[in-house]
Amino acid sequence: MNSSEPTLQNLLDLSGKVAIVTGASGWLGAAMSRALAEAGATLVVTSRDAQHAAEFVATLPGSGHVGMALQQDDEAAIPSFVAQVVEQLGRVDVLVNNAYGGTAPSIETATAADFDKAYHTGVTAYFLLAREVARHLRSRGAPGSIINIASMYGVVASYPDAYTDLPINSPPVYHGLKGGLVHLTRHLAAYWAADNIRVNAISPGPFPSQSVQDRLPDFIARLEQKVPMGRMGKPHELKGLVVLLASDAGSYITGQNILVDGGWTAW
Repeated sequence: MNSSEPTLQNLLDLSGKVAIVTGASGWLGAAMSRALAEAGATLVVTSRDAQHAAEFVATLPGSGHVGMALQQDDEAAIPSFVAQVVEQLGRVDVLVNNAYGGTAPSIETATAADFDKAYHTGVTAYFLLAREVARHLRSRGAPGSIINIASMYGVVASYPDAYTDLPINSPPVYHGLKGGLVHLTRHLAAYWAADNIRVNAISPGPFPSQSVQDRLPDFIARLEQKVPMGRMGKPHELKGLVVLLASDAGSYITGQNILVDGGWTAW
């Protein structure tokens, strides 16, 4: 081996890096946050409620992590939020756009207001946060990684028969915004590559929350029939990918939407 070639361990090491994770305490966000902390990053995690963010930070491995309130539907709050992170921690290297605050209407009941709310929290705010982080990275002349959490439902439609006669649906606002987010990821990646700022998306497949699994076993059984691997995803199965994309191990990966779906979109 070339003695100057970095080891995999070194490539995956995020020590000294600062990562912002929005929606960090959720079903998938918590696992991704722990992964980044386990890899050595200092985390800034957000919630609408500062106390909730602080309580979640206390559960993370490592030290120096910060919990902060962020209202993603307040456009004016985003630049000041990033500036506050830089002032407090000196830098930002990684952004994981994960928060979501949309409603869940059916195709028959969705309103323009439902779409506006979903798009603002799930696309517009993602873009505004990414742009502020990119501006900071350019000001430092530093490389960085922006990771947008999309969905397989930004790539394929859902199966109507998976939802028929059950108290759960597949909201059109969610499909629309996740599809837009996947393409926005590609667009930003192309424009920011010259600055060595990588932009990628992770699209989880069926990762229903524990409460959904407990309440709706028939729904889970229907979903399992759609997955070649025959089971639901587990949050920890996103940990390796988020560290790969955040670290130097993924330094030549940009503009990609990587599906983690148990094979759902393979057939």
